[in-house]
Amino acid sequence: MHRSVRLAAIAAIVAASLQAAPAQAATTYEAENATISQGVAESNHAGYSGTGFVNYDNTTGSYVEFAVDAATAGPATLTFRYANGTTTNRPMAVAVNGTTTTRDFPGTGAWTTWQEATLTTTLNAGTNTVRATATTANGGPNLDRLVLGAPPTGTPVQANGQLKVCGVRLCNENGKQIQLRGMSSHGLQWYYQCLNTASLDALADDWKADVLRISMYIQEDGYETNPRLFTDRVHNLIEQATARGLYAIVDWHMLDPGDPNYNLSRAKTFFTEIAQRHNGKNNLLYEIANEPNGVSWSTVRNYANQLIPVIRQYDPETPILVGTRAWSSLGVSDGATESEIINNPVNADNIMYTFHFYAASHGSEYLNTLSRAADRLPIFVTEFGTQTASGDGSNNFTRSQQYLDLMAQKKISWVNWNYSDDERSGAVFTEGTCPNGPFAGTSRLKPAGVWIRDRVRTPDDF
Repeated sequence: MHRSVRLAAIAAIVAASLQAAPAQAATTYEAENATISQGVAESNHAGYSGTGFVNYDNTTGSYVEFAVDAATAGPATLTFRYANGTTTNRPMAVAVNGTTTTRDFPGTGAWTTWQEATLTTTLNAGTNTVRATATTANGGPNLDRLVLGAPPTGTPVQANGQLKVCGVRLCNENGKQIQLRGMSSHGLQWYYQCLNTASLDALADDWKADVLRISMYIQEDGYETNPRLFTDRVHNLIEQATARGLYAIVDWHMLDPGDPNYNLSRAKTFFTEIAQRHNGKNNLLYEIANEPNGVSWSTVRNYANQLIPVIRQYDPETPILVGTRAWSSLGVSDGATESEIINNPVNADNIMYTFHFYAASHGSEYLNTLSRAADRLPIFVTEFGTQTASGDGSNNFTRSQQYLDLMAQKKISWVNWNYSDDERSGAVFTEGTCPNGPFAGTSRLKPAGVWIRDRVRTPDDF
């Protein structure tokens, strides 16, 4: 067969196969038609689809169970449409074929205001069981429907897949050096209301971010006060990022005390659960120590050498980000340099070291250190601001741009602090924006928000 004829035949076969096996269209399952335990189908609140919705009994254990059909095995997105007219979150345990993820269903403002909660999961070919069970005495929200669809296309995760460290750069699954750009949340104990369906949709679709950093403080009224609550919030945000095709940095936000070993036991417990539940995902990075301070590099290194093997038992592939001493300044804020890390690195593969800067406080010494270090070490800037190190004060956009130019040149990924409506200048939204927005566009952005949104939106070269 002539080569051109052979290629034409192959093309025809490929085209026919694509026509024979189209991508699975979204399928809607109305809650009122599902199996209901301790609840009732009603239609007394407007805005529902189908013939009504399910009103859960106000009791722990009430549930709605769907029989969901998938043409083939693999990843899928489940989207619940719900209303919660109270101001109290009504979390539910969502079990897919027996594997459970806890999801938040926060207040929507009224029983006639319907919102969506999305998670990405893996389905079997054929019939799958999806059960949404109330976990508190308040019961679940009013549940309208479940929509099954394919994971989003054209996203950063779809373009790059599983990340890995190659030499001193972050690379995608094909070995291409890439730069991720995105936003960090504020502390989940204070500004969790800024991370909802609308705000995360805006981050993915309007801001066109690649990555969300999920900042879970350990002290400061954070994880140590209620490990279950905060771990579940992280689970929820991982699923939210996954559903939007974003990468997610799981930030163990230790700050005070500055010795990460103070929280080593807690970190082992937390990252064991995170790694066990999410090791099948390809969009995570683990940041195991936000800003060590007041301790030597050898102390930080010892912490990392103890924690990383715990994570690797369950997740051998996800890159791990290691904080550096003196508030993740590569030691500069304590008068040291990156050489202490180069001469005594963490004993592990597929890791990066973090660097934080605030442009109005950190001048040429910090900028030059970052430039030198990036030629010898894999660096990820997991936090920076355009203002002072307090996250407040006036912005220095000129110095900030110098940092961004350097990071673009050397393919250093970065995350800006922070995606909230805190009163400080470093929070991108004006006070009162959360939870109702609007989050897209610039109408509710502070000057730093307008500036950083433009730079997050700069097209990638994936």
